[in-house]
Amino acid sequence: MSTPTEAPAKHHATNEWASESHVYEPHLVGLPPIRQYLTEVWKRRAFALELSRTKLRADHFETVFGQLWLVLNPLLLAGVYFILIDIVRSGRRPPDFLPHLVAGIFAYYYVSGAMRDAVKSVTRGGKLILNSAFPRMLLPIASVITAFKRFIPTAIVYVPIHLAFGLPVGPQLLWVLPLVVIMTMIATGFAVLVAAVQVYFRDLASFLPYALRMMLYSAPILYFASSMPGRYQFLLDLNPIGQVLAAWDAVLRVGHAPGWHSVVVALVWGVGAMVAGGLFFMSREREFAVRL
Repeated sequence: MSTPTEAPAKHHATNEWASESHVYEPHLVGLPPIRQYLTEVWKRRAFALELSRTKLRADHFETVFGQLWLVLNPLLLAGVYFILIDIVRSGRRPPDFLPHLVAGIFAYYYVSGAMRDAVKSVTRGGKLILNSAFPRMLLPIASVITAFKRFIPTAIVYVPIHLAFGLPVGPQLLWVLPLVVIMTMIATGFAVLVAAVQVYFRDLASFLPYALRMMLYSAPILYFASSMPGRYQFLLDLNPIGQVLAAWDAVLRVGHAPGWHSVVVALVWGVGAMVAGGLFFMSREREFAVRL
């Protein structure tokens, strides 16, 4: 006599990042539930912090000489450009050009450093991706955290330079905080984007330094934004860090609140980079294991 068989269990939607079990199966590329994904990224922020701490420890960041090199490297670059500009202008440079150059180089190093470190964050984390279940976006985010920790000592070093040249000190300096937030948004958006693109185009890591160099030369770092000829002003808007560095200079060197055009364009770049980079990364993340 046969007994009735049990009805097949119903399949319920499960949390892809649940800690109980993770089974990777072939599936179509697409966006996961964004709110759930970002919630899991936030829950695992300690993972990104630990990855950043490991990277800094490998670079001897916790030693005196390691921190000294973090400051000396952009300072030496600023010194080279300062001498070059001084030669080109036959010594007719503005007296406050050095602090402008140093502040611009420090900010540029923050954004470009995050992108340089993030571009291979997914491809070099292949074993971790194949053997662990976590939101992969944490890998480039860890690179941004590392770049920010490197940026802090340079910001501290800039303070005595600012005071030594008698640059303005007042309430306008509070603008530094939102501008750093916008720089972080730009750095995060592009770090996530290049990390995902690198999975498909492995030559991106070789091309990126040239792209970053063009970003440096077209940003108001080696010159003042106000001195750029009118026919080239559009480059400040096309450069992701162009207007945020123009606002950066207005606050630190000139002592004025940044113009609304600079703030709006910088915000558009920051929000746009995070949205575009984040959506592209999340839509492709499930294919990383196959590509790696």
